[in-house]
Amino acid sequence: MIAPPMRLAIYTDYPYHRIDGQVYAERAFAIFLARLAPQFESLTLIGRLTPGPAPARYPLGDRVEFVSLPYYRKLSQPLPVLKALAGSIRRYWRALEDVDCVWLLGPHPFAIVFAALAKLRGKQIALGVRQDLPEYVRNRHPDRRLMRLAAGALELAFRTLGRSCSVVAVGPKLAHNYRRSRHLLRLTVSLVDEGEVVPPASRKLDYGKELKVLSVGRLDPEKNPLLLADVLALLERDEPGRWTLAICGEGSMADQLERRLSELGVRDRADLSGYVSHSSLARMYSQCHLLLHVSWTEGLPQVLFEAFAAALPVTATDVGGVAEATAGAVSLIPAGDAAAAAKALRELAGDRALRERRALAGNAIVRASTIQAEVSRLAEFLSTEP
Repeated sequence: MIAPPMRLAIYTDYPYHRIDGQVYAERAFAIFLARLAPQFESLTLIGRLTPGPAPARYPLGDRVEFVSLPYYRKLSQPLPVLKALAGSIRRYWRALEDVDCVWLLGPHPFAIVFAALAKLRGKQIALGVRQDLPEYVRNRHPDRRLMRLAAGALELAFRTLGRSCSVVAVGPKLAHNYRRSRHLLRLTVSLVDEGEVVPPASRKLDYGKELKVLSVGRLDPEKNPLLLADVLALLERDEPGRWTLAICGEGSMADQLERRLSELGVRDRADLSGYVSHSSLARMYSQCHLLLHVSWTEGLPQVLFEAFAAALPVTATDVGGVAEATAGAVSLIPAGDAAAAAKALRELAGDRALRERRALAGNAIVRASTIQAEVSRLAEFLSTEP
């Protein structure tokens, strides 16, 4: 694809870090964003710059410009947010001088303000949605009614704004939520390179003896990590010494998960690896027999596509857009149901034909949704005036 003569700016509320002159993001989504750079005349990321030392995770690279906004720790603290908003408006307004199109990810109050400012400057505007915000807040903060009300109001405002501009929605459920948008793209955020897709026939693991289950994701409330311990305990109860669980991820519930594993007597059957780099995960996928994903809420988790690329059979909760986007490739279970998860894992482990069907279906899905394919689709969409 020939790079369009367009200068693109992307706003996300993610925190960034500057280390030795290089800017790093905390989340792997930055890898996807950075791959847009060759498709445009220029690419600028706009986000909060975190003060103080931080682990270097995902470098933005030399082709991506960065505009730093004032830092605030979290959106639930109104005074620091309002203070940061004033400085953010000034910096964003200056950044608009050098861009033609802005892609604003939310729902987020800053994204709504930034959309209004871009309209004043006559810039092309697109919104981006990766998460069902009300559902996310309901699962992460079940006892905070005001936060749930605020999330509902933000969602309504973002959907209303979407009726007058382009919207990029990740996964089928969010695309349905924003179906009344002026111009809509249903996107898959994939980090899988074309050359990383492994044919199912190349996997030679033995499913007749010890089995290793992999979980990849943040250890935060909406991801329901404590269920992993419950599932492992059920597997260990029925087949002692056969199952182990590799848990890759970090988050606010890491200590709780470790305590839960100990309480259930299966701590020695679990490996809590903490953060694992994106490049190292490929080895984890190849060494494990099954993937288990137990989130309460999702848009469309990219970890499933990474598992598909490795021909790794998947069991996942039927939430968000998972069922529609992965038809035939995943053993679906109800959210929060440890017994169903354990049963699905045992069925996959014991049925070679089922594993092969799942792996072939996953391979077909990921081959159509590589990072090259999805970045190209997104660039073309953002470059087109609705």
